[in-house]
Amino acid sequence: MNLNSRVRCRVLVAVTALVACNSLAFADLTDDLKVLIDAHEGEVAISVKHLKNGTIFAHRGDSVQATASLIKFPILVELYRQSQAEKVSLDKMITLNEEDKVPGSGILTSHFPAGSQIPLRGVARLMIAFSDNTATNLVIDQIGLPTVTQTMQDLGLPETRANSKVYRRDTSVAPERSETYGLGSTTANEMVKLLELLHSRKLVSVEASEEMLKHLAACDDGTKLLRFLPKSIKAYHKTGAVANVRTDAGLLETPSGVIAIAVLTTKNKDASWGDFNAAEILCGKIGQAVYKEFNPENASKSPNDKPGETALSMGASGEMVEALQRALNKSVKPDVALTVDGDFGSMTASTLRKFQSENGLEPTGIADATTWRKLGPLEFQEAAVPTPSAVNSESLPLQPADSLTGIPFVSCRGWVVADGETGRVLGEEKMNDKMDIASTTKIMTAWLVCQACDRDPKVLDETITFSRRADETVGSSATVRVGESLSVREGLYGLMLPSGNDMAVSMAEHFGSRLRAPGVSEDQDPLDSFVDAMNREALRLGMTGTQYQNPHGLTVKNHHSSCADLLKLSRAALESTLLRSIVKTRQRGCELTGAAGYTRNIVWKNTNQLLATDGYFGLKTGTTDAAGACLVSCSQRDSRSLIVIVLGASGSPARYSDSQNLHRWGWQKRLKQ
Repeated sequence: MNLNSRVRCRVLVAVTALVACNSLAFADLTDDLKVLIDAHEGEVAISVKHLKNGTIFAHRGDSVQATASLIKFPILVELYRQSQAEKVSLDKMITLNEEDKVPGSGILTSHFPAGSQIPLRGVARLMIAFSDNTATNLVIDQIGLPTVTQTMQDLGLPETRANSKVYRRDTSVAPERSETYGLGSTTANEMVKLLELLHSRKLVSVEASEEMLKHLAACDDGTKLLRFLPKSIKAYHKTGAVANVRTDAGLLETPSGVIAIAVLTTKNKDASWGDFNAAEILCGKIGQAVYKEFNPENASKSPNDKPGETALSMGASGEMVEALQRALNKSVKPDVALTVDGDFGSMTASTLRKFQSENGLEPTGIADATTWRKLGPLEFQEAAVPTPSAVNSESLPLQPADSLTGIPFVSCRGWVVADGETGRVLGEEKMNDKMDIASTTKIMTAWLVCQACDRDPKVLDETITFSRRADETVGSSATVRVGESLSVREGLYGLMLPSGNDMAVSMAEHFGSRLRAPGVSEDQDPLDSFVDAMNREALRLGMTGTQYQNPHGLTVKNHHSSCADLLKLSRAALESTLLRSIVKTRQRGCELTGAAGYTRNIVWKNTNQLLATDGYFGLKTGTTDAAGACLVSCSQRDSRSLIVIVLGASGSPARYSDSQNLHRWGWQKRLKQ
């Protein structure tokens, strides 16, 4: 069980150094992370170590926390330790029995019939890649539960303990700790130390270490640490999520070197499941802050990571090269199909020269504007994106109209139901309270743009070109890249359907100068001019409880509105035939053009799930930590309509159930009048 005493000594010294050297942390990183931690409603523990330069940061690094599925990483370590000691064979065929199946994450329970046989090595991959609970229990059956904790103690990681099998509390070897921590426990510092040992190939043999790293690289959860990192970053990590616990720990390969990082959160107020869980977003922001601190020169992606800025040649890498490789595989018949790996090497260059020769171009091996035009629309993922005409002509099925029976039962902070024609309020709660409004802000952004288009229809055909500032705007995205262009008409769909924060910035940059108030310096940033115009329009509409600070709704001080004010704005906005047609659209296909001359297709899906039910149309969703889940929605029966505003719902499902209940109640009330 015990490791070599010299190795153990080195480990213990290193763990002690980790705690002692926190003062080495960068001041900017400390400040950035403190802001994030202070704003979060829950307990947070962080440990970070740059493995090349030794810089360390820790916040509550020795605080013992629940791991959730992160404990599967130490279980993997023990499996490979026993394999090296020839106590288990990774090639052993494991039989899946019906009684082995447990619920929760993974694919074995739902997709594999009883009697299936899988090599233990494959079971380990499922345990990490899909966080498969059944696979985890199968691994534990082979190695024994107490051995995991013992090995971690031998490594000098005393708080890293596996307590029980998944969904089998009766197997607990530490009932009291199971009650407190669930599956397992650890500290952020201990997780970073374990990752550092794996990176140095000191846990087991080099070959076994490489295999474990491949398992961790296959982890398919990008909702936490990886959420806001460049896609080019290679990560070896494991996540965990259960109830009010969210965790992620791993190795990040960055331009400045490998970073070991662990983020453990517990007692999170937001225990919801979905894309906007506050703790998962926090993990993403921490990962982003750490990456930028150690890689300031790479905080903005290089031209080869962003399409549209330059021609591609030998040595380039990134997503744009992947798209080029897919296009070449589709357009030419090379002797050996190119591997879509994002690296522009000699094979890519020779295949490109062959394509250029076959199409009457100079065989330079450089993907320039003329070459992009010949290649046609690009694909930035493995599955082909359908053409805009195919998307826009597709008829999507509708569910039956809502029943009109029942009473409203809502969980949101504030709401209002109003007659769509007259604006008469049928019912409300806290409708005049000032609240965070998230992306419902974009109703005003779209309304200003649509007014400009209504005054001069030619504006719809103006070209918008994405700036780097727009491209790098965080949060929900239209996924248009710097240098790519599209029309104002299509941009409105990219603003309102996927709720593109990036598109909101691009629209503000495009229209800000023409909306600048008289007497204001022409040197004023167009984005600031646009926000000023938003506030002037709010005053014109009588929105006395509204103040805008940006065009997208990301949380910032003094950016707020109320249900009553959003009702005034919605009634005005719905008078625009253009805007009305956009906000009822469920999906939109668009062709983008890059500055280098290429084109690519994109599909936007409307975030408003009510549109899948007959009778609903518009208007806008919104979600941030501060605002909760928000929705401005409309419904129509015959020639009459209702507008419902919901702010501060507890989660995405709640905003829809709240809104549907309020619509149903409103119609009952109107039909009785």
